[in-house]
Parts: sequence; structure tokens; C-alpha cells
Amino acid sequence: MLEVERLSVHYRDAWALENINFAAASGEMIGLIGPNGAGKSTLIKALLGLLPMQGEATLNGISLRQQRHRIAYVPQRSQIDWDYPVTAWNVVMMARTASLGWFRKPNCQAEQIVQAALERVEMFDLRQRQIGQLSGGQQQRIFLARALAQQADLFLFDEPFTGIDKKTEAIMLGIFAELRAQGKTLLICNHEWGKALNRYDRLLLLNRVLLADDTPKAVMTFDNIQRAYGENLQPVAQQAELPFFC
Repeated sequence: MLEVERLSVHYRDAWALENINFAAASGEMIGLIGPNGAGKSTLIKALLGLLPMQGEATLNGISLRQQRHRIAYVPQRSQIDWDYPVTAWNVVMMARTASLGWFRKPNCQAEQIVQAALERVEMFDLRQRQIGQLSGGQQQRIFLARALAQQADLFLFDEPFTGIDKKTEAIMLGIFAELRAQGKTLLICNHEWGKALNRYDRLLLLNRVLLADDTPKAVMTFDNIQRAYGENLQPVAQQAELPFFC
């Protein structure tokens, strides 16, 4: 169980998030939605310890600060330096290096875990390819494989469906279903709209504060979206096929 209590983030002389409270059970896949600048990525980074925060976040009653190894993170593709000279294999191996120690050679078990992760995302044949030479969908699969190789309990994804192909999307959704069946908790920053939101067990609607926390049908109402987007509601409603809200 992930529990977040009174989480607030303040920087640049303003509150990016205020008094966020929610819980996520094992096997739940939760979508984070809201306008640009609402604090979705900020929430994920705060849980990772990348931003100073007030409040508390625990996993099974223990502070996340004490168990970073149990958290896997797939960042936005725009945040990654794709020109860095590293192979797909070595990117995934980073998940095991952190637990083994940076100066220890990977053992047989670590190599087996990395191979299994690459095979699961159908990227083992391209394991020696430089990461910058892969397509956007392939790059996303490599970082998903790295998350799998970490063998974590909490998975955080920041816009994982942006700029990917249908094959990669299908692989990702299949893996998400497997992780849920294994009792893992998934928190996903999402920019998709319409019926795609039905894949989530719950949605958290953010705009600096938590505006709604419920099933997709209960969250995606006209009133809730209007509270989140205000004057920008009309273009959002058109993109999202407004009848789905009602």
C-alpha cells in the first residue's frame, strides 16, 4: 500500500502542490491527469525524492526515503539525453548495477534478469544498439525493461504513451496487466483522453491540489474538468470527446 499524506511542494516562490492525500493499493493502476503545470510530474519527482517536499509518503508503512530500491521510474522521453553513448543492454543493466554496486561486475543472475526484461519487451535482438539509434517506441521499451529489471514494488511512469507506436503500446499495456496481477502498484502521469482513461482503476485529477480521486467515470465529469481547466475547458473537451464525461 502506497500512502501519501499532506504532501506539498514549494519552489520558485509558489506552491506547486498543496496538501495531497491519497492511497494506492497493491495491484492498482492509477492515472494522474490535469492541465499542463498542474503538478503531475512534480508529484512523481517528489515521491522519488528528486524534489524537497513536506508531508509523508510511505510504502507498506515505511517511508519511501528508506526504500528507494523498491521504486522504479520511467521518465518522460524529453528528459533523457539520447545522444549519450550507451547501449540498450547497458541501460537496462543500470537497474541491477545500483543494487550490486557501481564498481562490481554484473553476476550471472543480473545478466539473466536483464536478458529476461529485454526479451519481455521484444528488444533482446537490439541489445547492442546505441540507445540514440532506436526509434521512439523502442527507446521507451528499453526504459520499461530497465524498470522491470529493477524488480520494484512501486512503478512510476511519466507520460509513457507519448510518441510511441501501436506495437509498443500493446507491449506496455500487457506488461502493466502482468504487474497488476503480481500485486505491483502503478502510478502513471497521463495526457491521453477519452476512452483510454478506462484502463485505469482510478484517476487522480490534479491542479496544484487534488480535485478528484475516484473511478474514471466518476472523475471525468463536466464539473470536475471545469474546475481543473477553467477557461481552457473548451479545447480540452473537444479533444476528449465531451459526451464521454457525461
